[in-house]
Amino acid sequence: MFIARQPIFDKSMKVYGYELLYRASEESQRYDSSSSEKSTATVLGGLFELGLDQLVGDKKAFVNFDDTFLLSDFIELVSSDNLVIEVLENIPVTNALIEKLQYLKTKGYMIALDDFAENFKDYPIVPIADVIKYDIMITPLDTLKNDVKQALLLHKILLAEKIESNEEFQQALSMGFQLFQGYFFSKPQIVGGLRSKKTANTVYQKIIMELQKPEPSYQILAEIIEKDVNMAYRVMKASKKLGGENISKTIKNALTKMGLLELERWINVLMLQELSEKKPPELIRLSLLRSKFGELVATNSIFNHRRHEVALMCLFSVIDALLDQPMDQALEGVAISEDVKDALIRHQGSLIPICNIVHSYEHGLWNETFQYAKNINIKEEKLHKYYIESINWVNRITEFI
Repeated sequence: MFIARQPIFDKSMKVYGYELLYRASEESQRYDSSSSEKSTATVLGGLFELGLDQLVGDKKAFVNFDDTFLLSDFIELVSSDNLVIEVLENIPVTNALIEKLQYLKTKGYMIALDDFAENFKDYPIVPIADVIKYDIMITPLDTLKNDVKQALLLHKILLAEKIESNEEFQQALSMGFQLFQGYFFSKPQIVGGLRSKKTANTVYQKIIMELQKPEPSYQILAEIIEKDVNMAYRVMKASKKLGGENISKTIKNALTKMGLLELERWINVLMLQELSEKKPPELIRLSLLRSKFGELVATNSIFNHRRHEVALMCLFSVIDALLDQPMDQALEGVAISEDVKDALIRHQGSLIPICNIVHSYEHGLWNETFQYAKNINIKEEKLHKYYIESINWVNRITEFI
């Protein structure tokens, strides 16, 4: 089974939950083509074995179910504590389905209507639903004003899906939507000027403690710094200034070029200069997740010899959003290779296959993902393992920074 996750935000841009995008096998796009029951058992069994807490922590897990899933006995394998049952938009509404949904609600499960485009007043599942999801590509926000008013009067939770810009987010927010899904949070808001972000004090403390040792280790310093996208970005940029035209391909290489004395002085200056502009924590988690996932993919493919460069590339993949600048401006003067810049700015070059795998996987575009994996000689059945490993790594890292 293959699983990816997409964040769902509340009004204050905190993560409310994740939609889990899954594929039961390599032969099917969403459900196993040979048997819906087999797919039900595969997906729910996989969620049960993994544990939703491993995938979403204490947040809600939104999972698509068709009528075969809903009418089966498998669904209660997964606890109702954080599972939201998404009813697919194209399933036939029968008395049996309505009774089953009512039963599941008594067991504590939340019910969501996925990609809702029906008549709000007449659709028989509306009274049962807790959450109503609107795909704004299918039903544009301007067409939903009456539905939104009725839904809010009935105390429904409204979720706007496929939000891809801050303008769309603000419009949905002003209309009364409470939840928001899409990659709008990873897009820069071009307001100009700010090039620095806040780095957690614990990161500074760990660096300083290592620097104060009789024999500081470049390897340990690199491991501390590469876990923080802001610090890694600034180290690579400082390396370019200190080292002239020589390109640093890894954090350790950049630190060696900088030297311990210069690094300590530079860290102390940074602590005094720190700016504090808020960004959703999920943006940092996305950056770290991409970095680890890209590194694991590279390590087990023809890009093994460039795995550290790939990790850095994926780490910086949202630096434009962190700095609210176009990617070319955000990377200006940063000591990274032209191959990384080609991939992040121009979406081309020798490293773009890794970017393609990371992006297609996190969007649940399975057929594209597997084709990209095949092109770089990586076993597609391993991708799920690398993704879950990356989620676990991010969970551990973000506990401390």
